[in-house]
Amino acid sequence: MAAGKGTRMKSRTPKVLQKLAGRALLQHVLDTAQQLQARSAVVVTGHGAAEVEAFIAGTARADSHLDLKFVRQEPQLGTGHAVQQAVPVLARDGMVVILSGDVPLTQADTLAALVDAAAGQRMALLTVSLDNPTGYGRIVRNDAGTVQRIVEQKDASEAERAITEVYSGIMAVPAQRLAQWLGQLNNHNAQAEYYLTDIVAMAVADGVEVVAHRITDAVQVAGVNSPLQLAELERAHQLRAAHALMEQGVRLADPARLDLRDDVRGTPAQLRCGQDVEIDVGCIFTGRVEVGEGVRIGAYCHISNAQIAAGAVIHPFTHIDGEKLGARVGEGALVGPFARLRPGAELGREVHIGNFVEVKNSTLADGAKANHLAYLGDATVGERVNYGAGSITANYDGVNKHRTVIEADVHIGSNCVLVAPVTLGAGGTVGGGSTITKNTPPGTLNVARGKQVSIANWQRPTKQPKA
Repeated sequence: MAAGKGTRMKSRTPKVLQKLAGRALLQHVLDTAQQLQARSAVVVTGHGAAEVEAFIAGTARADSHLDLKFVRQEPQLGTGHAVQQAVPVLARDGMVVILSGDVPLTQADTLAALVDAAAGQRMALLTVSLDNPTGYGRIVRNDAGTVQRIVEQKDASEAERAITEVYSGIMAVPAQRLAQWLGQLNNHNAQAEYYLTDIVAMAVADGVEVVAHRITDAVQVAGVNSPLQLAELERAHQLRAAHALMEQGVRLADPARLDLRDDVRGTPAQLRCGQDVEIDVGCIFTGRVEVGEGVRIGAYCHISNAQIAAGAVIHPFTHIDGEKLGARVGEGALVGPFARLRPGAELGREVHIGNFVEVKNSTLADGAKANHLAYLGDATVGERVNYGAGSITANYDGVNKHRTVIEADVHIGSNCVLVAPVTLGAGGTVGGGSTITKNTPPGTLNVARGKQVSIANWQRPTKQPKA
């Protein structure tokens, strides 16, 4: 169900498209459905329907086996009315699992247990006990403990409001029975809405057993209705991910200050770490990141779609974003602080990339160094090259990109411009302040700058007094 307006979000973006860990709330729910090996998923839209449908269809995973369908609920007349819209496209065999598009953190194994509890013929409700159940429908049982019905908050008596076991909004129902009961719903209640929960009493009346699968993890059934609740679930989700990493042996300076997010193209967040990895506070990992043994990552780094080999050190405030091409950091390399590796950056063993150095679509062979204030774009850099401060590769002529080749053991002085396409021969040296536009032979000193001129007795201009 993804039709709600989400007024309390105070946003033009439909509620189910709000982001948690870089992924829309509804995407989290559909990903969980896919893990259940469901045949199809029916998304009931309403508020912002066109936007929701276009977004979800456009971000559907290529490997998804879900047959995705959309139906619209217009106007929105309650949860029962929402599910009624799905009936025409539902297969009549099997089980229907009803999920909420704004409840993103339900685990697949929890839903699998719910389906098992239904056993193909029962109605199974996912419930949880809360210290403060305000706002939730209460599970009403008889003296034998059997579920009899669900009563909504606004329709509950004082005794019923004291019940702490609540309905999560998630249920598994035999498809044939669901269609039958939905056709009997009415809106004779305090909100004049068609409550889905009314079908519980119908099931009891028809002799269908209703069972409750009760869990203790309230985060799994927590919904999002406001920016505050979204932020709370974000932290809960991230803390869960942090705990999983620590159980694998990762050392986190503070598990409350770690973020794993899908990247801007929707690549799922996935951080894989070897043994003895240390991650300082405030780091953000997006997309797919692989970190080798003994890697140390300093505070406030942002690393996306990258591979970092064993023993590398990523100093604080470094930004690595491989995007589609990926970025690779070799064994024992040192990167940062304040460095930037862009797509196609490939660093060999023990490469040094220092503060305020940017590398894009370039390979640096073992032992190469660019320690500060430099740019390497579309370049092939050989072993043990020393690339001076303030030097850049001028790789773009306004139309096309061109490549710079710097062969092994070249030394580039400070503030040089290498105008591509150009090749610097092995073992050569480029004097500081040079603009190199032609290939240089191996082993040569190359200087290309204006001749220094000194003018004696020169007077610096002075300001004239104002009239």
